Amino acid sequence: MTKGSFAKEDLMEDYLASLLTEEPVDDVVQRETVAKLLETANAEKHQEVPITSKIDPVDGVIAAKENSLEVEKQLAPKANQIVTDSPRPESSFQALFFNVAGLTLALPLTELGGIHKLDKIGPLFGKPSWFKGVMLHRDEKLSVVDTAKWVMPEKYDEKLAESLKYQYLIMLDNSGWGLACEKLVTTATLQPSDVKWREAHGKRVWLAGMVKEKMCALINVQQLIAMLNKGHGSNDK
Repeated sequence: MTKGSFAKEDLMEDYLASLLTEEPVDDVVQRETVAKLLETANAEKHQEVPITSKIDPVDGVIAAKENSLEVEKQLAPKANQIVTDSPRPESSFQALFFNVAGLTLALPLTELGGIHKLDKIGPLFGKPSWFKGVMLHRDEKLSVVDTAKWVMPEKYDEKLAESLKYQYLIMLDNSGWGLACEKLVTTATLQPSDVKWREAHGKRVWLAGMVKEKMCALINVQQLIAMLNKGHGSNDK
């Protein structure tokens, strides 16, 4: 990783810290291959809940198949339910970590709708600026979010836009919305105490909290879906 990349990650850590008024923690998450990421998810089994993986082949190492993952269902309200508070699991849960513009984001595996290799995107007129367009996947239309522009619009400029190299689409539950991301980082099992949960009401209701050790945002997936459905940006109520 270049010196410039480290500088950009430091900037993003400071930005995330400002959202939760938390002192930044100097810890770099270990990068893994996509295949290793999924092996880790399957190996860390505590309670097995059979689900159908929707992860498509990526670089020839991933095939869609039946998987057993360690998941706890306390996190996920119904897709059409509007949540007012951050989800607070009572036991351990697994999360997927991914990278956008130097900022690491995470979401619970229970609310991961799938991972697709980003393909041709067809733009639509009359949509918010963060809406990149629609990607067709097996006759299904997937709505693609420019994640960097949505999460941190105040830092999004031409230079940042040109530096983005989106590769994957992280699907949010069964909503049809997907977050464009640059890198899949890892999966990890988290305890509730590992997260600094969001307490304040008002803006940034999509932010469930911050994973303290890894210094990254944990997404409140159902709130994010509700905001995207309304065409709201990250700072809207």
